[in-house]
Amino acid sequence: MDLSSKLKYLGVKTVYSYIDHDPQKNLPKILDWLENHDEKNAVTTPVRAVRAAVTDPDNNWSQLLYSLWSDVNHKQRKLLFNNGIINGTLLGSPVRKEFEEKYECSIPWAILMDPTSSCNLHCTGCWAAEYGDKMNLTFEEMDDIIRQGKEHGTYVYIYSGGEPLVRKKDLIRLCEKHDDCAFLAFTNGTLIDEEFADEMVRVGNFVPAISVEGFEESTDSRRGQGTYHKVISVMERLKAKKLLFGISCCCTNTNTEVIISDEFFDAMVDMGAKFMWLFTYMPIGADAVPELLVTAEQREYTFRQVRKFRSEKAIFTMDFWNDGEYVNGCIAGGRCYMHINANGDIEPCAFIHYSDSNIKDKSLIEAYQSPLFQAYRKNQPFNSNLLRPCPVLDNPGRLTEMVEGSNAYSTDMASPEKAVDYCDKCVHAAERWAPVADRLWDERQEIRTGKDN
Repeated sequence: MDLSSKLKYLGVKTVYSYIDHDPQKNLPKILDWLENHDEKNAVTTPVRAVRAAVTDPDNNWSQLLYSLWSDVNHKQRKLLFNNGIINGTLLGSPVRKEFEEKYECSIPWAILMDPTSSCNLHCTGCWAAEYGDKMNLTFEEMDDIIRQGKEHGTYVYIYSGGEPLVRKKDLIRLCEKHDDCAFLAFTNGTLIDEEFADEMVRVGNFVPAISVEGFEESTDSRRGQGTYHKVISVMERLKAKKLLFGISCCCTNTNTEVIISDEFFDAMVDMGAKFMWLFTYMPIGADAVPELLVTAEQREYTFRQVRKFRSEKAIFTMDFWNDGEYVNGCIAGGRCYMHINANGDIEPCAFIHYSDSNIKDKSLIEAYQSPLFQAYRKNQPFNSNLLRPCPVLDNPGRLTEMVEGSNAYSTDMASPEKAVDYCDKCVHAAERWAPVADRLWDERQEIRTGKDN
C-alpha cells in the first residue's frame, strides 16, 4: 500500500469511526463539512439530497441506513465496511485499474464461484440439482482463487452452486484465512442452523442471500414442500443474532406478480432482510423449461415497481436484468464480475455455461486474457439501449458469435448444448422485450434530460 492509499485508508476509517459512535448525530455533521468545504461545487447537490434523506425519519433510505446500526452487530458491520468498501473499492479499484492497463483485460470487482455442484434441494428449472455431487472445488483451489484475486485488487467473493453451504466448514475457514475480504453466499438457507449462525457471528465477514420464490405456495411449488417455513425460521434466527442478510428471488412467469408486490417486499423488510437480488429465470441446458421465462409485460411491471419501491421500501434492491442503465449494460466477463463453476471452468457469467479456461490450467490473469473474455470486453455493452444488456436474453446471437469465435466449450455437465441452441430459446422473449425496452429507454432519456436541465 503506497502513502496515498494509506492516507485514504486512515481517513476513511477515521470518518467511519466518528459516524459509528453516533450515526444519527454525526453523519449529518460529516455531510455539513463536505458541503462547507466544497469550493468547486462538485458534491454539494448529492450531499444535500443525502442529508435530506438521512435527517427525515420517515424516509425509507434513512430507515434502512440507521437499521444497519440497530439491527446488525458491531463486528460484522465494521468488517464488511472495511473489507467491502475500503479494501474492495477504495484500495482495490486502483490496483484493478493498474492490472487492466498492464494486461489489457478486465479485472472483476467480485468473483462468483461454486464450492460444489451438490444441493440438498431439487428446484424446478434449476441446472444445479441435475449435477448431483459430481463436482467440487477443493479448499486449496478456492484459497488460491482468493489469493490470486487479492493480488489483482479483488476483495469480494460470492458463492453459488449447487448449495454452497454443503461446504460450510470450508467457507468458514476461508472467512478466517481471508479476514480482509467480504463473502456473500446465494443459498437456499435451509442449512443455516444455530451452530453455523454462531460461526457467522464469530467471523463477521460472511453474509447470506437467501433464496425465496415469494410466499409459501410459490416457494414450495418450486423448492419443495415445507421449504418456505424453514427459510422463515432461518431469517428469524439471523435477525435474533443481529446478522446481516438479504434475499434472492428468481422471477418466472408464475411468480413475478407475487415477488414484485407491496405485500412481499413489506414482509421481507419485516423479517429483517436488508437487500434483495432479483434475477429472471434463464433456460439453461437441454432440459430447461423455457415456458418459465417472464413475459415482456411482467418484465416491464418489475422495472416500474422496483423503481417505485426504491423510494418507498427500506430495502436495497438490485435487479440483475433491468438495472443495466446504472452499470453500462452487461457486467459479466470480468467487467464487474465473473464465475468459476465447481469443475474449475472460468465462465463470463453464472448464466453463461461456456468457457475456454480452467483454474487447473490457467491463472486468473490468463483467463481474463482468454479469447472468450476478450470478446466480452470488446463487445460490451451489447446494445446501446442499456435496458437490453444480456447477450442471450436480450440480444440472441451475440453469445453464439463470442462462443464460436473463441472456440469455447459447453461447461454444462448435465445437459450440454450449443450456444446457438441456448440463444434460440430466448429469441421470442427478446423480440417481445425489444419494443418495450426501447419505449422505456426513451422515457428514461427524457427523465435524465429533464434532470440535467
